[in-house]
Amino acid sequence: MLELQHISYSAETDGVEKRILDDISLTIDERFVAITGPNGSGKSTLAKVIAGILRPQEGRILLDGTDITELSVTERAKSGISFAFQQPVRFKGITVKDLISIAAGKKISVKDACSYLSEVGLCARDYIDREINASLSGGELKRIEIATMLARSTRLTVFDEPEAGIDLWSFQSLISVFEKMNSLTGGNIVIITHQERILSIADRIVVISGGKVEREGTREEILPGLLGASVCRMLTDKMEG
Repeated sequence: MLELQHISYSAETDGVEKRILDDISLTIDERFVAITGPNGSGKSTLAKVIAGILRPQEGRILLDGTDITELSVTERAKSGISFAFQQPVRFKGITVKDLISIAAGKKISVKDACSYLSEVGLCARDYIDREINASLSGGELKRIEIATMLARSTRLTVFDEPEAGIDLWSFQSLISVFEKMNSLTGGNIVIITHQERILSIADRIVVISGGKVEREGTREEILPGLLGASVCRMLTDKMEG
């Protein structure tokens, strides 16, 4: 279980300090929690605060009752938090198999690496020995990153817009990966998303606007309101774009 207690975060832009997260309190204890809202609302910043990439100026973060607010991103990873970037990082000189082994925390067999790649719709023999460099497309990188999340199988996994760049891979396959990940770990998955089809499988939806929690609840409580409001138009635009 993840608890965010009165989290606030500010950053300086053009010499002016801007409040990006403003007194956010959340308890995340469901399998799939989707965080959505307009662009610039603070969603990705919140994801990075959870992962430890950014440090909040105010508030506390607890993982299963343990205060992790002051832990670095490396320490949080060791404590059981995984983070998938909106734009995956490239690693020149590291092969796909190497990256999956690093994620798993042990040297894995070619068979196991191929299994993870197959889960994300990639032909293993075409990728296993390729470097994580500019020769890979954004969509390929995104799928490989999701494969590493499967290999890590931590108790909390945070995805920042996992649907980005996977046009040729069905959303149903992506959803199946989330379900398998949860079955392996029994942990929590937090998904930053605009995608209605991902929102529709969430156990809980959190809507953020202007750095604040605007509303939250089950998908049955929140999704109809999204579909009938301006956020619906935002979701539709995102899907068409």
